[in-house]
Amino acid sequence: MKLSGNTVLITGGAAGIGFAFAERFIKMGNKVIVCGRREAKLQEAKETYPELITWVCDVTKESDRIALFDWVTSEHPDVNVLINNAGIQQRYHVLKTNAKEDWSYYSQEIASNIEAPFHFAMLFAPYFANKDYAAILNVSSGLAFTPMAIAPIYSATKAAVHSFTMSLRQQLEDTDIEVIEIAPPAVNTDLGGAGLHTFGTPVDEFADAIFKGLEAGKIEIGYARAEKAMRMSRDEIDESVKTMYANMKNTIL
Repeated sequence: MKLSGNTVLITGGAAGIGFAFAERFIKMGNKVIVCGRREAKLQEAKETYPELITWVCDVTKESDRIALFDWVTSEHPDVNVLINNAGIQQRYHVLKTNAKEDWSYYSQEIASNIEAPFHFAMLFAPYFANKDYAAILNVSSGLAFTPMAIAPIYSATKAAVHSFTMSLRQQLEDTDIEVIEIAPPAVNTDLGGAGLHTFGTPVDEFADAIFKGLEAGKIEIGYARAEKAMRMSRDEIDESVKTMYANMKNTIL
């Protein structure tokens, strides 16, 4: 991937993995735009990097996604890199849910993790097709390959992102748009709630590894457990899913 001289849009870029990516793109000579739901978080990010461009956007809402696309392409027409990073992770046991009354809560995960990246990719791909160079980076997860049963919708949405990214790459192979998948392991961020991933890979360690992969021209980049999960056999996947659930089921039961 070309790592400098771009205008980069990162969804969910005010904190966590998205912010770590924003930091590195800024330092490598790119214009960086980040969006997020929380204006206060965006302001914190901008205080750290005043050159950062921010936009409040709830990616679960179709109207917000279209408004973001229209604003970016109008005010920053040189945009040529999209990073679909925003996501939600929820943990629960299906026997302890009330899907009749609370489906709107669970469906937010689908809207954030599937609808948003698919919609943004379909909005920006035709716009990018007219550029000399562009890239779409979709953040999936190691759980796309070895589902974490205590987060069933999250794992399924990330599997969908992986599949969609493979199809998108084939459809765009005759254009100048690179399509790249990034598959994180557990990373020490607030995904799913503060303190849930303190055991995970430090975010800077993860981001540095991903940028080495981008510099090397990789189109699928995992790290640590996620990198291994991307190449597991079916038998290994089944065993990993069972072991992971046995170790974590008490957190939702």
